[in-house]
Amino acid sequence: MTSPDLNLLFALDALLAEGSVARAARRLRLSPSAMSRTLARLREATGDPLLVRAGRGLVPTPRAEALRRQVGRAVEDAEALLRPAELLDFSTLDRVFTLRTNEGFVEEFGPRLVARVEADAPDVRLRFAPKSDKDAMSLRDAAIDLEIGVAGQTGPEVRIQALFRDRFIGVVRAGHALSEGTVTPERYAAGRHISVSRRGRERGPIDEALSALGLRRTVVCMVSGFSAALAMARASDLVASVPERHTASARAGMHGFALPVATLEVTISMLWHPRLDADPAQRWLRDCVRQVCASR
Repeated sequence: MTSPDLNLLFALDALLAEGSVARAARRLRLSPSAMSRTLARLREATGDPLLVRAGRGLVPTPRAEALRRQVGRAVEDAEALLRPAELLDFSTLDRVFTLRTNEGFVEEFGPRLVARVEADAPDVRLRFAPKSDKDAMSLRDAAIDLEIGVAGQTGPEVRIQALFRDRFIGVVRAGHALSEGTVTPERYAAGRHISVSRRGRERGPIDEALSALGLRRTVVCMVSGFSAALAMARASDLVASVPERHTASARAGMHGFALPVATLEVTISMLWHPRLDADPAQRWLRDCVRQVCASR
C-alpha cells in the first residue's frame, strides 16, 4: 500500500491479542461484520491469512506471531503520543529506574544523582547496570531506562542528548617523577603504563598519537576499568591515562597532567527510546541527570 491506513495497526493488535473477531470487535467497539471486513483488509495488506480457523476458534499464522510484538510496540508508542501528560506526585512515586553506564560515571556522579533523586522522590531507586550488559534490544524493550556514555552505533529511533565533553589526562602518584616539570612526549612515553580496555586491547588512540611522533610507550598491564588503573598507579610508579571529569573524585591526592599528545575529546551522552519521551517520570529522571552532570 502506498498510503497505509494506520488504523489497521490497532485492529491487528486487537485481533492478535483476542484471537477472535467477535472479541476484537467488542474491544474496538465495532460490529462483527465491520471487524471481519477489517481482517480481510489486513490479509490483503500483509499477503498473509494472519488468523486461520482451528476448531471453533482462530489461531495465528507464523507471520502473525512474528508481527505480534512489533504491532504491540507500535500501538503503545502511538497511545503514549496521544496520552496527556500526567502531573506526578513525586513524594509518592515508587519506581526503579535502570541506568546503564560505566563504573567511572557511577563513582563520580552516582552519589550526587542519588541525592538529587531522593530530594524529590524518596521512594525511587536507581539501578546502575554495567556496560557488560549492553545489547541492542535493551532500550527498545525498556529493560534499560537510560544509557549514559559515548554514543556508538544505535538504532535510528534512539534519542541522544549530549551531557558533557571529557578529555583524557595522565595521572601518577604524588612524588612520581612525572609530577614535576614539563611532561614531554618523550618523558611520557618512557614511563611504564597501564592500559584500560574492557576488551583487553594493549594499544589505542594514545599509542597512535605517539606513533605519529616516532614514539612507543611500554604497557606493562591491562585492566578493564579506570578505578583499577588509578588504584594501581596510586600504589606504584605506573602511569594511568583516564578521563578527567569521570575520575575527579577517584584521583584525589594524585597528580594529573595534560597528555603531551593530541587526542580527541569524547562526548558523554544519554540515550533513551522514544517510547519514554512523554512519560513524566522519565522526563524528570533525565532532568536530574542533566542537572547533576552540569553541576561540575
